[in-house]
Parts: sequence; C-alpha cells; structure tokens
Amino acid sequence: MLNPVELFVGLRYFRAKRRTRFVSFITLISLIGISLGVAALIVILSVMNGFEGELRERLLSMSAHGSVAAADGTTEDWESLVASVAAEPGVKAAAPFVQMDGMIQSGRDLVAVMVHGVEPTHERELSGDLINMIEGDLDVLQRGERSIILGRLLAYDLSARVGDGVILLVPKPVGDGTLEPVLERFVVRGVFEAGLQHHDAVLALVHAGDVAEIMGLGSAVSSVRFRADDVLTAPAISRSLQAQLGSDFSSSDWTIENGSYFRAIRLEKMMMSLILSLIIGVAAFNIVASLVMVVTDKITDIAVLRTLGMAPQGIVKIFFVQGAVIGWAGVVLGVCLGVVLAINIPTIVPFLEQLFGFQIMPGDVYYVTDIPSELEMQDVVVIAISAFVLTSLATLYPARHAALVNPAAALRYE
Repeated sequence: MLNPVELFVGLRYFRAKRRTRFVSFITLISLIGISLGVAALIVILSVMNGFEGELRERLLSMSAHGSVAAADGTTEDWESLVASVAAEPGVKAAAPFVQMDGMIQSGRDLVAVMVHGVEPTHERELSGDLINMIEGDLDVLQRGERSIILGRLLAYDLSARVGDGVILLVPKPVGDGTLEPVLERFVVRGVFEAGLQHHDAVLALVHAGDVAEIMGLGSAVSSVRFRADDVLTAPAISRSLQAQLGSDFSSSDWTIENGSYFRAIRLEKMMMSLILSLIIGVAAFNIVASLVMVVTDKITDIAVLRTLGMAPQGIVKIFFVQGAVIGWAGVVLGVCLGVVLAINIPTIVPFLEQLFGFQIMPGDVYYVTDIPSELEMQDVVVIAISAFVLTSLATLYPARHAALVNPAAALRYE
C-alpha cells in the first residue's frame, strides 16, 4: 500500500520544472496517445457493433430467428406444430415454410433462384415490417394463382416488372430417387428489398401451397420458422423446442445458419482491436522513456531519499505513482472521449459529410448509407481495464531502475 510520503513525492515529481520541460512534453504526448488510442478503440468497436447489428437485422429480415423441421423432411400437421412453437415462452410468432431451389426465366434471361414458400397471414406476423415491399403486398400470394414476388436485384436481372410472366424450372424428386424437371408459369405480383444482396439477388416468395404442390408434398411443409421477442434468446429457445419435441424433430437457429457472417465480423473486430492497441502500446513506451529521463534527472533526490531511510520498495512506489497518473489520466480521458463520440456518431458523420461535401457510404454503392454505432459497456470496460494494466506495467521498469540507484555513487560528486 502507498503511504502519504510516497504519494506526495510521486505527485510532486509529476509537476514539471523548468529544466525538465522536454520530459513534460514527452509526458503530454504519452497522455494524448493513450487517450486517442482508447477513444479510437471504443469508437471503432462501437461502429463494428453497429454494422453487426445492421447485418443481423437484414439477414433476419427474410429469414426467421430459428426453425423446427421433422426428421423425415416434411410435416403434414403443420398447424399443430405452429401452435406448439408459438406457445413456447419467448416466441413472438411462428409460420410454416417450404424452400426449393431452381432456375427462373423471363424472356431469354435464365438465372438461379431460391424460392421460399410462405403463408401470407403467418408470414406477416413473423416478419412484420421487416420486408420492404417496393411494389405489391404479401396478400397477393394466393394459393393456386401462381403468384410470385421477386427480390429487387433478381427482378432487375430478369428485366421483369409487376404483371410479367416468368417460368420457374425446379427439380422434383420422383419415387426411384431421381429428379425430373418441372416447368411452372408464375406471374410477378410484387418486388421486395431486404437490403442484402444474398436475398435481393436470388430470393423469390411464393405461396407455400403452390410450392408444396410443385414438389409433390401435398399439404405438407418442410419446416416451421419462428421469431423470438429477443433475437439473442433464439438459441436457447431452439434448444428448448428440441428437448420438448424429441428426436422426431430437429431445430436450428440463426447463429448456426448464418454463423460464417458473424465469425467474419468477430475476426475483423479482433484484428482492428489488435491494430489500434498499437497506439496505446506506443504511448506506453513513451511513458517508459519519460520516466527513465525523470529517474536520470532525479537521481540525486533518489539518493537523498534512500539516505534518509526510504526502502527500495518506496522508490518503486514513487515512480509507479507518477507513471500511473499519466496512464490512468489518459485512459479516463480516452474513455470519456470515446463514449461521447460513439454515442454521437449518427450526428457527427452527417455533419462531417456536409462540411466536406462528400458521402462516406453512397447509396448507389452500399446498402447501408448511414454509419451505425452501438456502444456496449462490456467493450468499454475491457478496453479501459486493458489500458490500465498496460500503462501500469509500463511503469515497472523505470521504477525498478530508480530503486537500484546506489546512494553513495550518486552523491559522490554532488
């Protein structure tokens, strides 16, 4: 523990004198460097958290938080399964779902398509306002009318407009295990935009009954999807449903189905954290340099303190106080600056764009035109503690060097 003498001397050494102005300058640079490094880490991680949340929202705009499917691949009594899933605590809505892959043709254009068979009433409860309908409405999907809603980019690739006819080519399994091609004509009744190329360029919506009829499933569906009140509880809900329904069913959730996207973001966050931590590392080296110069400048004072009976551990604590004040002050300032900037990113970025006359993320290039920010206190705490530890460790070498000063040698020529 620090005693009053060690604390007083350490804080007294922190004040610069005329002959140590260069040391004071290095100290100021160290403090500013730590502050900027901590603030940059907080802001960058908040922005990446915002992009992760934006990606999650867009990914889940056309897919549910989780799904339950029969082990044999088809569910005949899907109404009761929908009711069972919807009754699970934490589940907001559930809906039947059928998926098939194939090709779609309009004129001479033939492109790959992923068809989602949905039931409009249940799907509206499941997706809510997440589906951005550019033209049309989910109600246009009526069973037997062969209506289809295309993603915006898919409609663009096909040069298809509302009211145009398209040909859907899908492989249908037959009894001997082979596939036979099935051609069906559909009418484009709407266009949607999910804001994610993976959806907008390949996805089409059709009534679940039409898809089941084409695939020879009768009235069966391939799975039942659900949306949770809180997206982060979906894995726990999925495990709970699996335990209730038994081995005849299998459950999944969005963390499994879209795991590659979020692993990539976590890797980017880790690499950005390591790169920006170098700023704090350089500032910590500046603390070492400034304290070494202070030790050299104060070598006579150290010898006098030792002669008066102060133990080497006391000398270590004196210079630890000086280095800790620099590091901790920089961390506190950096945390305050970083939190303020991260919270106000949605305001600061448009101001800078207007001031300099350019747009950071133009709408004709990116789906996301605004830079999102999502401040997480866990990140702030981890960054602050890590910076505290790093700057504290930086004081150990110069403090130990000061404790090894020989009083007799230092005072010989004084």
